[in-house]
Amino acid sequence: MAVSSFQCPTIFSSTSIPSFQCRSDPDLVGSPIGGSSRRRFNATAGMSSSFTGDGRISSMILRFPPNFVRQLSIKARRNCSNIGVAQIVAAKWSNNPASGLPSTAAAAASSAPAVSSSAAAAAASSAAAAASAPAVTVPPVALNGVDEEVVVAAAEGIREIGSVQLKDLTGSKPSFLSSDGSLTVHAGERLGRGIVTDAITTPVVNTSAYFFKKTAELIDFKEKRSVSFEYGRYGNPTTVVLEEKISALEGAESTLVMASGMCASTVMLLALVPAGGHIVTTTDCYRKTRIFMENFLPKLGITVTVIDPADIAGLEAAVNKYKVSLFFTESPTNPFLRCVDIELVSEICHKRGTLVCIDGTFATPLNQKALALGADLVVHSATKYIGGHNDVLAGCICGSLKVISEIRNLHHVLGGTLNPNAAYLIIRGMKTMHLRVQQQNSTASRMAEVLEAHPKVSHVYYPGLASHPEHHIAKRQMTGFGGVVSFEIDGDIETTIKFVDSLKIPYIAPSFGGCESIVDQPAIMSYWDLTQEERLKYGIKDNLVRFSFGVEDFEDVKADVLQALEAI
Repeated sequence: MAVSSFQCPTIFSSTSIPSFQCRSDPDLVGSPIGGSSRRRFNATAGMSSSFTGDGRISSMILRFPPNFVRQLSIKARRNCSNIGVAQIVAAKWSNNPASGLPSTAAAAASSAPAVSSSAAAAAASSAAAAASAPAVTVPPVALNGVDEEVVVAAAEGIREIGSVQLKDLTGSKPSFLSSDGSLTVHAGERLGRGIVTDAITTPVVNTSAYFFKKTAELIDFKEKRSVSFEYGRYGNPTTVVLEEKISALEGAESTLVMASGMCASTVMLLALVPAGGHIVTTTDCYRKTRIFMENFLPKLGITVTVIDPADIAGLEAAVNKYKVSLFFTESPTNPFLRCVDIELVSEICHKRGTLVCIDGTFATPLNQKALALGADLVVHSATKYIGGHNDVLAGCICGSLKVISEIRNLHHVLGGTLNPNAAYLIIRGMKTMHLRVQQQNSTASRMAEVLEAHPKVSHVYYPGLASHPEHHIAKRQMTGFGGVVSFEIDGDIETTIKFVDSLKIPYIAPSFGGCESIVDQPAIMSYWDLTQEERLKYGIKDNLVRFSFGVEDFEDVKADVLQALEAI
């Protein structure tokens, strides 16, 4: 969770304890100090030199009061928006195994007979972590809302105070989370989260607004002397956990989640492409995205160049001819699963100051790391593989804090906010994402080979096949080729309909990436309002089938597909 500012503590004596409050907010609305656009801020920036001596937070010293655990249970957990110092202490308890008890914490623990054994162990854990930090003399600070004295300075490596992420996940993985599979389960949660709770699962914070105790507190927030959640459209603790989890998986500085994938794509385009600007996109893409680009953006004077996914010369010509704000493409594309050389197009675009956004929905963050390949942004319809259960709509955009902040500012104006209950469903769905995608990759790859060898199938589109035009690119930039296979039946539209209707396992439905297999004919599902001639302009033949493989047993799916082919 990002923090916009941090209220500087005041030094106090042991007999005089003035008040201090710290609240956190993932996306504080308002202009930053010294800048014209609204941004998230590093919580350590601008700390008073009287706090640590050098303007930076460099160590953590914790002195636990006799009833601090009780206060956490009774006070902090009542109001999930008050997520200041208490959550940092709680996170330190959970993240550092006990290995010793330095004298400061030992004295506190010995004077706390009312504290439970678990709390004492937690105190020892945190104190041990503090002992390993560089020795720094830190003046104590006063904490408003805590009856007894708690002395806290943040641990080295904390990027954002309001976030309970004690280690920066950007660009690296925590030492005990060495794989994407572990990140899907624990990122954004196991390292601490902005909700003080001992629940394993992330709670759903159902609220439309967050209150301030006094008007003075509100004024402090507005004048950026303190930080807080404010209104539900600007952020929610449950949603922030989801954003942190996706950021960890994509290796992104920041992630913004929205109500749908189309919401994410359209807000991103509106935020980053100025009126009268120019964008480049590819021929094969989700039809609704194309409709937005071709029908709506021209109303803002924005022009579009459309190129083939493999047309590198066309891309170079476009960025040299126009002042291109953005190159936006899917990889793999929908429905023909074309693959763009992300590293190459990023190099070409960046020479001209053009941003690169990759819609990685078909790839998933597990099979492809577009940011690491050079892209500036990654968009996902989280409805698909990320949610993975065909039960929730959502979208997300991942990238640098600077660019995501620009998009977030417009998002706060337009709305399209993800409901926290939906965020919870996606968090839950992501915990099995690596298992689901492994099965879907495997089934799709094996079925693509089966289909390519079948006499009643005229063509198969799958980047894992050597016959795919960008197979060499897919092998280089993907670790798996996804769970969707498109293919053409050897016959007309009626023959294809008979094949689809003969299938017993998959549902005839739009969407893909869920546990259940789904099949559709794009000519009917997505392009039925066009004539056959108009559909052919986009390469959509009447015999085209898009098959999204779920997590069913491979042999069952194979038998079902083969019997349906035999029926035609």
